[in-house]
Amino acid sequence: MDDFTTLIINRRSIRQFTEQPLLPEQAELILQAALMAPSSKNSRPWQFVAVEEKETLKKLAGCRASGAAFLEGCAMAVVVLGDATVTDAWIEDASIAAVFMQLQAADLGLGSCWCQVRNRQTATGADTVQYVRELLDIPSRFGVLCILGFGQTGQSRSPVNTSDLPWEKVHTGCFTDPESRIKPLLA
Repeated sequence: MDDFTTLIINRRSIRQFTEQPLLPEQAELILQAALMAPSSKNSRPWQFVAVEEKETLKKLAGCRASGAAFLEGCAMAVVVLGDATVTDAWIEDASIAAVFMQLQAADLGLGSCWCQVRNRQTATGADTVQYVRELLDIPSRFGVLCILGFGQTGQSRSPVNTSDLPWEKVHTGCFTDPESRIKPLLA
């Protein structure tokens, strides 16, 4: 990694991967990053299911009506879970761990993409969480947040253009409603 700023400017969601598998060391570093993520009161409510079998990846790709097809072509998917009996902040804690994995993948030169599972439906209208639970034998006490797909990048994406950042979404001192801001008079 050159520096963190360069990493986050260049990290983009990748939905196309090559056929090349991840090296065992790469998979280990990605999962290690998740296990080092901070959590509320160090409760570590997350669990992770790493999947590399092509048939299971294909089934995971069917977990949503749209937006999950890329999982079929990834080298490894990680299903991110959280235990609500451990902390009510499981969604936040699991989200941080997921982002840590994505940043580690980017640092390794790998692509990744987030597939939202919580509050989504399959093409038949079934609950995506239940679909993933049944497919992977996940106990009901675990919430399923997302599935991350990882692999060798099979597409090129431009870095984030920092001159296009929406700075109007940053407020200093207190929130200022954009609708109440004085608009310049049209000439």
